[in-house]
Amino acid sequence: MTGGARDGFAEPRRPTGTDAGPDGPGGRDARGWSAPGAAHGAPLRLTWVQPEDLVGHELRQAAEDGRAAGPLRRRWLGAGGPPAPERAGASPGPPKPRLRALAVELLDELAAMETPLAAVEPTDLAEIRAACPRLPAPASDGGSRAALRDRLHAAWLGRAAGCVLGKPVEKVTLQGIRAIARATGNWPVHTWFTAAGLDPATAAAHPWNSRSATTSLAETLDGTPEDDDLNYPLIGLLLLDRHGHGFTTADVARLWLDELPAGRTFTAERVAYRNLLDGVEPPHTGAYRNPFREWIGAQIRADVHGWTHPGDPAAAAAAAHTDAVLTHTANGVYGAMFAAAVISAAAGGAADVDAALRAGLAVVPPRSRLARAVRHGIELARTEPAGTPEGFAAVVDELHAVHEGRHWVHVVPNAALLAAALTHARGDFTGSVCRVVSGGWDTDSNGATAGSVAGLLAGSPEALPERWTAPLRNRLATSVGGLDGIGFDELAARTAAHALPAPARPHDSRRPSA
Repeated sequence: MTGGARDGFAEPRRPTGTDAGPDGPGGRDARGWSAPGAAHGAPLRLTWVQPEDLVGHELRQAAEDGRAAGPLRRRWLGAGGPPAPERAGASPGPPKPRLRALAVELLDELAAMETPLAAVEPTDLAEIRAACPRLPAPASDGGSRAALRDRLHAAWLGRAAGCVLGKPVEKVTLQGIRAIARATGNWPVHTWFTAAGLDPATAAAHPWNSRSATTSLAETLDGTPEDDDLNYPLIGLLLLDRHGHGFTTADVARLWLDELPAGRTFTAERVAYRNLLDGVEPPHTGAYRNPFREWIGAQIRADVHGWTHPGDPAAAAAAAHTDAVLTHTANGVYGAMFAAAVISAAAGGAADVDAALRAGLAVVPPRSRLARAVRHGIELARTEPAGTPEGFAAVVDELHAVHEGRHWVHVVPNAALLAAALTHARGDFTGSVCRVVSGGWDTDSNGATAGSVAGLLAGSPEALPERWTAPLRNRLATSVGGLDGIGFDELAARTAAHALPAPARPHDSRRPSA
């Protein structure tokens, strides 16, 4: 998952000689501040944190969780406030001061409204556990350390390959992904995307993700490029290096401030980062003026918690919860717990894909939107009659129809698609990553998680097709922690060193927040 244009910053509005200040001509607003223009360059519009760009997203979130926000929506739109951007980016220019003031006022009024879903979608870990009647007990931790290290090596490689497969088509619509794939002989999707043979009309109608095409197409891939879906597992390793398995949410926050550049964060993570700098304490960082708190960001941070709790999904989910509440609430937290539990079950060495998904559902409140969506995705995949990559397109079409109106980075539809792809492909590596990426929405994040799970199920790097692993060159680019260029074999060894044997894990010792 990434964010708006150009590393999370919106494309700047180009000043002209007739640009007026925010409240009128003359180059200064009512406070005497200089208006953006020739003296200061084009205005900097930072995606995901400016109040006037958050209100539309918070109104959409209110519709998701059942708050009666109609009057506030009318006030906002009546004042000229913009709706939420459909794909990414910030509104095109600085707002009038009175519109920004209204945005701040409405964000706080919306936050004060009770959601009728609070009782069935808690964020507190004890309440989540109370809502889950069949938390999975610890099972095998996968046998020998060598066998676990091999599985983790395959998981790192699988996560990287799935992420890179999805990068060029991130933010491309479902129709665009299908058009590109068909035009290049890659439909159903079965290998890396390529621009070779892509006709100009299709390329113009459905442009690649501009930051990824130069590093992630078949003809440009040479080593694993940087991505937030790969940076966060590295951050997870640094977290365990510093604090071990007793880390708190505040420890996660301090590590971010030390090691994670703010410009490498997006959506809920960027809002939480801003909140930390404003003096908001965890876990309130996840809720305060954060309309992205049920999006996918926490889920992409969950792998390390599953990898290092092999065979103990409940403990993995608890660790993921401690991490997730820095930035997310409710379903956003459940996405991380679900992924961590699925990965933990697969890392244990004994789970097939169905058992792994059952373990993931067992740690999520069963009446939550995420649990219902995941069950639906699994059922669609199980009942699709063809069982082929071509047949999976019908599953995708149904999921897109059901979740129409949800943002493409929202965790609920993405978790449903992930579960459907893993189920339909029976955990096969190529089938899993290709199906989930072909389904659209957050393609690189879903490809990464599917690749992690399927890599664990495959069991070793040698079990993964070489066409997926060889172009990665055992080299990961990153801006995190002096780890640029690290190999996946070394990452697997470092991850295995933090893995706990299942019988030694007291579930209830995990603190849910700082």
